[in-house]
Amino acid sequence: MDALITFWSHSLAALVFGALVVWRLGVGTHLPGQRLLLAAFALTCCWAWLTAIGTSDGLVRYAETARNLVWVGLLYSLSARGRERQHGVSLVYGAVAAVLGLQLAVDGLALLSGSGSAEETAVLLRTTAAAGSLVLVHNLYGQAAPASRPSIRFAMLALAMTWIYDLNLYTVHFLDTAAAAKLASWRGVVMALTAPLFALGARNDDGWRIRLSRAATFQTLSLLAICAYFAVMTVLATVLRGAGWDVLRGLVVALLAIMTVGGMVLLPSARARSWAKVKLAKHLFEHRYDYRTEWLRFTATLGSAGPDGAPLGERVVKAFADILDAPGGVLLVEDSAGAIASGAAWNWASRGNPGVEPDATRALWAAIEREGRVLDLDAYRRGAGDARDLALEIPHWIIANDCAWAGVPLIHHERLVGLVLLAAPDYRRALDWEDFDLLRAAGRQAASSLAEAHGQEALSDARRFEEFNRRFAFIMHDIKNLVSQLSLLSRNAERHAENAEFRADMIATLKGSVGKMNDLLARLSPQAVNRARRAEPQPLRPILAAAIAAKRRDHDVRLLGDASPWALVDGASLEQAVGHLLQNAVEASPPDQPVTVRVAAHGDGVTVSIADKGCGMDGEFVRTRLFQPFSSTKPDGFGIGAFEARALVTAMGGRMSVDSAPGAGTTFSIFLPAADADSAREDTRKSA
Repeated sequence: MDALITFWSHSLAALVFGALVVWRLGVGTHLPGQRLLLAAFALTCCWAWLTAIGTSDGLVRYAETARNLVWVGLLYSLSARGRERQHGVSLVYGAVAAVLGLQLAVDGLALLSGSGSAEETAVLLRTTAAAGSLVLVHNLYGQAAPASRPSIRFAMLALAMTWIYDLNLYTVHFLDTAAAAKLASWRGVVMALTAPLFALGARNDDGWRIRLSRAATFQTLSLLAICAYFAVMTVLATVLRGAGWDVLRGLVVALLAIMTVGGMVLLPSARARSWAKVKLAKHLFEHRYDYRTEWLRFTATLGSAGPDGAPLGERVVKAFADILDAPGGVLLVEDSAGAIASGAAWNWASRGNPGVEPDATRALWAAIEREGRVLDLDAYRRGAGDARDLALEIPHWIIANDCAWAGVPLIHHERLVGLVLLAAPDYRRALDWEDFDLLRAAGRQAASSLAEAHGQEALSDARRFEEFNRRFAFIMHDIKNLVSQLSLLSRNAERHAENAEFRADMIATLKGSVGKMNDLLARLSPQAVNRARRAEPQPLRPILAAAIAAKRRDHDVRLLGDASPWALVDGASLEQAVGHLLQNAVEASPPDQPVTVRVAAHGDGVTVSIADKGCGMDGEFVRTRLFQPFSSTKPDGFGIGAFEARALVTAMGGRMSVDSAPGAGTTFSIFLPAADADSAREDTRKSA
């Protein structure tokens, strides 16, 4: 029964792959990849037919190995179609081809000697070849250009089905020969099922585009190295089990011990891994760096500032350390006094201090700013390298620090904004032109980030000073009003000092002035910037009465209308705003003309109007200059009162308007949201 299944299943596979051969011959084979595809179809057809007719096992095995070699060659052809070829790809495919070649040799040895151990070794090699081929398919598809994946998807799926079945078949064969024979009889059905997938994929083989990245190559090498390690270990163990010579047994045991100890010692070693990475990059790739990957990682490190992220200086150092695999570094910057100091450090254990040799460090800074060259400190210590580098006078505190390995200048608009000193990695290699070019380009990017951060910091400082100056201007205006009030008080004291009522009023005025001055000083503190003034329901009468009382000594100020309504206001801000407007009205009014404060309720709002009979203002002045700071028509005016009054009213949720005409006086109107007095009193009672 198994023989019948084997015949018909493999005959079906031979038939469909023969049809694929005829189809490809009709289409034409103008490109090397198309010829390889045709050869792969033909050898698969041959292998299936030889298996179906039950020819010798040796011939079938040779046909299977030849089939796999051509399929691997086709994959290699696809991988070489990219714009740039990486030398590591050749080694990966060479390793798989070497396993297949060794498989041919072991198959011949098994055929000639009939040894059971050779048979087991052949099965193990086939298992390894299937696993390695699957790794190649996975990495090729994973690293293909996104636009080309639809065109190669079916072909890669067909190859994956082929080698997955082979891998399972030979794994079972190693454990249970009888079960493997049953699986082998159905192998032709699986191959026949892959034929339509190959046909779908071969319709557009001109569009197959594969580009392997360094990550794919290193991953493939690592997986193949692991597979090869275990394969060699198993082969040696098999030989050791069947070997009859003591000398051969001793050699195999010694080789096994060397491989085991080597794996245990070298793999955990950071220096060994660094050495291997450097050598692979040097001999397997055209360029040392994958520039796209390095640049993406570099910019991501610079920009990865979170709420708990590292400062920008540390991120700059780490970004350069990641490029050269350096364990740490330090960023030197120029402080506000012109001295060179340590601005940030990342895993930098050195105690070198640039302040020890300030003149030498400053001279080096100027030379690097002029030349813009990357420092190779190891070459400088050996007296090697470019003559321009050797002409530099590097301070002793850098040269004496054996940990210092390279110096990267950060230049922005021809100005040196920083110098990154990097610590030496575990494997201390010489820097070359590729390192210098990448570090210089990255240095300009990092310098731009640092310069932007410094600009933002300077802008923040300027904003803080601007806010302080604005508050100081408001306070100076209020102090001017207090000085006027105290000046009047001092003049009246000369005439009424003996009057007890005047003395009591003078003491109350002085206490009020001291309190206001303390409030003004509190407004200058940095905490006052974030201190919000909250509007809450308050009666207007006491607020307006306090503002009027402060001005009534200088001029006749009258409160008109019903002042009993409540409004949503900040009491101190409203008193201050009304005080500014009253001061302007008093100064503009003739001595015999009173200034009026009128309160009127309307719907859901309350209006407070301050009117005078002064000279008035024209429309142009009101539109362009009235609410501009430091713009005043009075010789000794600050031009702050109206500006600050409107800002205070707006901050508490109100608005302000002005009605003025030359010769007709001026009226300022403050519109405030009304509040329910009964509800406000009830809330006050509950909170009390």
